[in-house]
Amino acid sequence: MTGTRIAALGYHRPARVLTNDDLARIVDTSDEWITSRVGIRTRHIAGPDEPVDELAAHAAGKALATAGLTPGDIDLVLVATSTATDRSPNTAARVAARLGMASPAVMDLNVVCAGFTHALATADHAIRAGSAVRALVIGADKMSAVTDWTDRTTCVLVGDGAGAAVVEVCDEREAGIGPVLWGSVPEMGHAVRIEGTPPRFAQEGQSVYRWATTRLPAIARGVCERASVAPEELAAVVLHQANLRIIEPVAERIGAVNAVVARDVVESGNTSAASIPMALSRLVERGDVPSGAPALLFGFGGNLSYAGQVVRCP
Repeated sequence: MTGTRIAALGYHRPARVLTNDDLARIVDTSDEWITSRVGIRTRHIAGPDEPVDELAAHAAGKALATAGLTPGDIDLVLVATSTATDRSPNTAARVAARLGMASPAVMDLNVVCAGFTHALATADHAIRAGSAVRALVIGADKMSAVTDWTDRTTCVLVGDGAGAAVVEVCDEREAGIGPVLWGSVPEMGHAVRIEGTPPRFAQEGQSVYRWATTRLPAIARGVCERASVAPEELAAVVLHQANLRIIEPVAERIGAVNAVVARDVVESGNTSAASIPMALSRLVERGDVPSGAPALLFGFGGNLSYAGQVVRCP
């Protein structure tokens, strides 16, 4: 039987750092106001000459180097993003061109903040079905490009970046990506939006907070059940890095009492589809979770969609 595993990870954040004090010179806010409400202290902001596909390619290149692979070893590229400027060529195709790939299948997925975990599940399914051998799964977003910088309720949240995973075929006995549990609440899709001309990010913060803190813990425990891993066996919990005031109560209610909880949002802000692979990559890079340890990945947000799986850390 065929299984899949994450062979390596990589991430990229733009060089420019925007602090809370910097924001206080733009809108009516303060470091105390931001940290007390969302827990964010800094975020990285891409420049006008740094498109989403460039961020994605940097992260993908690092993941390939860590795995000891070349671009030619990849036959599927999946990019989760909701902030690409152009519709065609898609972001995945542009990443493949930047990396000099030969003829991979290239697809973008737009599930906003839950995009990476949807893309990871799609790669897992494609490889198990025999349609691919190795995939690059990337979450990349340039949220600064769709932000109203005069709206203090949203501009304090966002950051830019990309995270990538190399996913490869393996024996089922060595499988490192568990079954996905995914879904959405279509009638509440208006709660998180990127729409209009030009497109702008907006959300109903209290609705999202209530939904996330009351509904999601039980769903996340269901992800663990599908993987036959008890919450207390988890070594890490990597939730979408939306807001520290959502991450901490949700993680506590999952019951992962022995897990390291990713809090990358404090330094990186809300990077939408990039947040989970960036946070996981940074945990692994720092040695906070050992190789082979089980980690819960759980994305949620835009469209009020969600998707999660338990993975084994590379």
